[in-house]
Amino acid sequence: MSAILTEIRGAVAILTINRPSTLNALDVPTLLELGGSFGALAANSAVRVIVVTGAGDRAFVAGGDIADLESRQGLAHYQEFGEVVHRVFRGIEECDKPTIAAVNGWALGGGTELVLALDLRIAADSAKFGLPEITLGLFPGAGGTQRLLRQVPKCRAKELMFTGEHLSAQEAAAIGLVNRVVPRAEVLDAALALAEKIAAKSPLVLKLLKRTLREGGEMPLPQALAYEQAMIGLVLDSADAHEGCRAFIEKRKAQFTGG
Repeated sequence: MSAILTEIRGAVAILTINRPSTLNALDVPTLLELGGSFGALAANSAVRVIVVTGAGDRAFVAGGDIADLESRQGLAHYQEFGEVVHRVFRGIEECDKPTIAAVNGWALGGGTELVLALDLRIAADSAKFGLPEITLGLFPGAGGTQRLLRQVPKCRAKELMFTGEHLSAQEAAAIGLVNRVVPRAEVLDAALALAEKIAAKSPLVLKLLKRTLREGGEMPLPQALAYEQAMIGLVLDSADAHEGCRAFIEKRKAQFTGG
């Protein structure tokens, strides 16, 4: 059975982590398959938005495979699991297409770290988030220490990592970790509705916008503003920018082609 399932619905792709018997835990083979499947969707010009979810009704990704982690020593972990998970999550984070997490259940440890690498997050009202690694004598090692610190208030990020406590979906929304919370039965539909709204926009402009946000967010403000100025200049050279302006003037819906 494949650990990763993909489905394309128009301009939206759904990627499902499919290990429900392990609550979709991440091991090296699953991560390698995740990276390959995600990369194929990212390279598919027909796909404009990618939705990521988990199989089953209990978990998005419940974390890493603890038995696998316990069997490793530090250097082997760094060279094997650590190298793979960082490469895969960074590839997801750097994707030029908008990504959406449909968090259908527990997203703990590596599950929260995967959520942090995705752009937008729709959570089921039953979802749980957290970085409980400290309770195992570990700390988050798949990007969690750095991405969480950059996405929520530092004092809350530190509290979550120091205590290992879980957050409810509602608490995650309150600190800005997720965009919105919906009933469990509606989580995928809500994510797809958001994906379709975004997919109707210019794929070229979305690509350049994502790059501006990602790269500019790592720069001091003066350099980031100069970068923004250069990128909007590129946008104004596109056919889509002029189509959008003409459509507004002509009071019709714009037809973006990505040119």
